[in-house]
Amino acid sequence: MDKNEHLERAEVRSKRVSLFVTCLVDMIYPHSGMAAVEVLERVGCAVDFPMAQTCCGQMGFNGGYRAEARQVARQFLRAFADSELIVTPSGSCAAMVRHHYPELFADEPEWRAQAQRAARITWELTEFLVDGLGVTDLGVTLAQPRTVAFHDACHGLRELGIRAQPRALLSKVGNLRLIEMNGADQCCGFGGLFAVKMPEISGAMLDDKLQNILASRVDAIVTCDASCLTQINGGLSRRGSRVRVYHIAEVLAGRL
Repeated sequence: MDKNEHLERAEVRSKRVSLFVTCLVDMIYPHSGMAAVEVLERVGCAVDFPMAQTCCGQMGFNGGYRAEARQVARQFLRAFADSELIVTPSGSCAAMVRHHYPELFADEPEWRAQAQRAARITWELTEFLVDGLGVTDLGVTLAQPRTVAFHDACHGLRELGIRAQPRALLSKVGNLRLIEMNGADQCCGFGGLFAVKMPEISGAMLDDKLQNILASRVDAIVTCDASCLTQINGGLSRRGSRVRVYHIAEVLAGRL
C-alpha cells in the first residue's frame, strides 16, 4: 500500500515526462534507461532528460546523513523545477522523493513546497503506465518464447504498493509466459547500505532468493529496480547459472 495514497496526484495525460534515470541506471545500465524512454514514447509521451540531475540522496538519507541528503535533494529539486511530470525506472528512488523529501524539508518552508510538488508529480515507470495512463498492453512480442518470474523490489512493493502493475504489463507481452515463484516478495538482501554494513545477513537473504529462483526453472527474472538486478545477478553469476535478471523496461521494449 502506498504510504502517500492520500497525496493529491497530478493529472498525467498530455503532459511532458521528465525522466529521472537514477544513479545505477546512469552508471551501469544505460540501456535500461534508453528502454524506459522507448516505452514512454511508445505510449505517446514526449520525454525530456534534465541534464542537471544527479542523485535522489537516498543513500545519505538512509545512512543518517540528513544534511548531506538535503544538499543532494536540493539539486534534484532544482533540476526538475520546470518538469510537468517525473517518471523513474526505480521504485526505490520514487519512494524517496514521494515519502521522504517532504520529511527532509519539514522545517524549511520554501524547499518544503518544492518537495511536496515533486512528490505529487513523481511516478515509478510501471505505476505511471498502468495507474496514470491506464495502459497495460504495449503491443510488444518477444523474438523467442520465454518463461519468466517477477521479483518484487522492496521499496516499490512496500512503500508504493507496486505489485499488480508490472504483472499486468508483463501478462500482455507476446511470447512471454509469466509464472509466480516462491518468495517473489522476499527481499534479495541488497537494501542499499544494508548489504555493505551487514554483508553476512545480506548474503544469507540472497541465498534464499537464489534458491527460489533456481527452483522456479525460468529463463529469466524481471524486476523494477536496478539495485535488486545487481544483487541477484551477482549471486547467479557466482553460482554459474545462466539465468539473469532484467529490468522490466527492457522487457517492455522487447529486448529480453
